[in-house]
Amino acid sequence: MKALVKKSLLLVIVAWASWLSSSGCRPDSSSHRQITFWAMGAEGEKIAPLLQIFQDSHPDIKVNLQVIPWGAARDKLLTAFVADAAPDVCQLGNTWVPEFSALGAIIPLDSLIRSSTIVQSERYFKGIWDTNIINDSVYGIPWYVDTRLLFYRTDILQEAGFSHPPQTWSEWVRVCRKITQLPSDKRPSYPLFLSTIFNDWQVPVILILQNNGRLLRDNDCYGAFDDPATMEALTYYVKFFHDNLAPRHMSLVTNIYQGFADGFFAMFITGPWNVNAIRQREPELSGRWTTAPIPAGINGVSVAGGASLVVFSHSRERGAAWQLIEFLSTAEVQVQFFNLTQDLPAVRQAWEAAEILNDREVFPFFDQLQQVSPAVKIAEWEQIAVKLQERLEEVIFEQQPLEKAVRQLNREVDLILEKRRWLLAHGVLQ
Repeated sequence: MKALVKKSLLLVIVAWASWLSSSGCRPDSSSHRQITFWAMGAEGEKIAPLLQIFQDSHPDIKVNLQVIPWGAARDKLLTAFVADAAPDVCQLGNTWVPEFSALGAIIPLDSLIRSSTIVQSERYFKGIWDTNIINDSVYGIPWYVDTRLLFYRTDILQEAGFSHPPQTWSEWVRVCRKITQLPSDKRPSYPLFLSTIFNDWQVPVILILQNNGRLLRDNDCYGAFDDPATMEALTYYVKFFHDNLAPRHMSLVTNIYQGFADGFFAMFITGPWNVNAIRQREPELSGRWTTAPIPAGINGVSVAGGASLVVFSHSRERGAAWQLIEFLSTAEVQVQFFNLTQDLPAVRQAWEAAEILNDREVFPFFDQLQQVSPAVKIAEWEQIAVKLQERLEEVIFEQQPLEKAVRQLNREVDLILEKRRWLLAHGVLQ
């Protein structure tokens, strides 16, 4: 009788195990911690191989990736936050961090950083790390970085008598003027191209920062574009257009790569994404162009850019989200990410990789990243930057003098910041 019971019990166990196997009832997805990761544009399209490595090394965590177009990202994130449908982890442009922290949409990461052996501030570029500090708390971890450099035609500068790029404001003007004196068959139409489209505000802001000028005053509550140092920087900027050293009409340069390759202009200021774009689109330029830090004013600063990784306040898996951020922040993974996307590593150690260290167009970004600074860390900055470009365009086309345009700009900025002043006065913002 006992043997029969034992045999029956064994049959039940075998049948149960068989049912588990056939129905997939091993430890299933319900036993995983699931996190949602929103990544933008090309980064979102190319990150999948790294996420697979992460999941292989963290079998208890499943990452659901959603790729968001950059153009729709901000509105989609705001809508998701209001609807309690925001991701756990997200790629956030550095200029967006102040807005999302002010809304309470993302959490401070200080306690997680203190216990981390991977994410430590000294491993990052100081100016880039600073873009994520709001009211003494860290809200994002730099994922990749960018800033602006001078891209220039080495062959044209050599024809003009310069074996090196301009290193100061005065030398920059001197190089431009020498280029205009080249024989007609070797002379570009313009020495320099400076974009004036509405979202390309970086160059005038860089010049202001290099001249120790001010953008805003009184706790970033009012425009300060009439500051003497700021006015001096803007005068310098506008003079390139008024002296015909840079084209005023953007329609003259419908394709910057072709314009650079054809010698329509010899220099322009842009970011790291255009290194690979020039190589791919204009391979015949190889050996005839390179990059360098932007010519310096009182200082040699450029604007801190790039994207950071943040954790949304609604996340129920903050621990798993942080583990993903730590994984993406190791030097090894940062190099792998560079090879996938050509995005510049945020972690300094990753720049020791041979493919970065020996790249003569990429490595100058490392030098410039030693001197970068955020523009202004407030939610309204992008609105202000658009107004800056609008007023400067009027000055460039001599529709009004700089002094009048700046007075109008300050009034518009003061209006944009009216809500900020109210929130500060009522203790809603610190």
